[in-house]
Amino acid sequence: MSTRIGLVVNPTSGKSRGMALGLEVAARMRAAGHEVLDLSDESYDAARDRALGAIAQGIDVLAVVGGDGMAHLGINLAAETKTPLALVAAGTGNDIARGLGLPVHDPVRAADLVTTGVPRTIDAIRHVDEHGNQRWFGGVLGAGFDAVVNERANTWPWPKGQLRYTLALLRELPLFKAIPYVVTVDGVRHETRAMLVAVGNGPSYGGGMQVLPDAQMDDGLLDVLVLREISTLEFLRVFPKVFKGTHVSHPAVEVLRGRQVTLEADGIVAYADGERFAQLPMTLEVVPGALTVLVPAGSRASSAPGHGR
Repeated sequence: MSTRIGLVVNPTSGKSRGMALGLEVAARMRAAGHEVLDLSDESYDAARDRALGAIAQGIDVLAVVGGDGMAHLGINLAAETKTPLALVAAGTGNDIARGLGLPVHDPVRAADLVTTGVPRTIDAIRHVDEHGNQRWFGGVLGAGFDAVVNERANTWPWPKGQLRYTLALLRELPLFKAIPYVVTVDGVRHETRAMLVAVGNGPSYGGGMQVLPDAQMDDGLLDVLVLREISTLEFLRVFPKVFKGTHVSHPAVEVLRGRQVTLEADGIVAYADGERFAQLPMTLEVVPGALTVLVPAGSRASSAPGHGR
């Protein structure tokens, strides 16, 4: 059946192969008989505006090509609409796509999901600012040492990619001290000094770090990780365990769960899905079933929104 697809491509994803991948994806979709509207533009904001217009006019599917940044854009465009989202993972991290069991760095298989995929309903996380503007994310929000490193890296024009993040981490680590936080989950207030605070709809960020290994995208709950104050040496010992999710057994780690989370700390700008998100304090709420994504047939069926765990 022919489908009207709105396609947004990040030309710099996949080590600047995004444009070529986008052309390959569009050709594959057209070969399957679909109508493809290229909504890409020179800037993120312009592409967002074009996509919003296309959704309002009634496209059948919104497809985004890139990494978690493009997934983040797609989530913000498609949340609480009837438009399914197709993710063509072509970035460096692709944590959201991995969490959904989608093909990674395989644009042909990912493009074919528009034809062969089945809709899966998942949750999305909403933040409403003081002006009433809402913003969404689908994976993990970092609001501790990880966010400080991201903020530092974004002030540097060079180097590009993962190296910039690594150098920023080495720059910040000797200086970083635990921060006083207030973390309120479903009305229960927790005051602590912490090294890292993360809120997850999905389990991983940063290209495979299983920061919240038990998080599920369709359970109607947020997972909140708090790594309380430890020495820099102990932090270096614990941090590598995040790649397997075994850090959660450390006595300084606490995982909380709830439907609404408020984070309070001074001087922290949080990052969600790898994108600069908002400054603390902030309140986040899970919206069960806010998003429909196309996934491979036979993958794990969506749970009933809000059933708990």
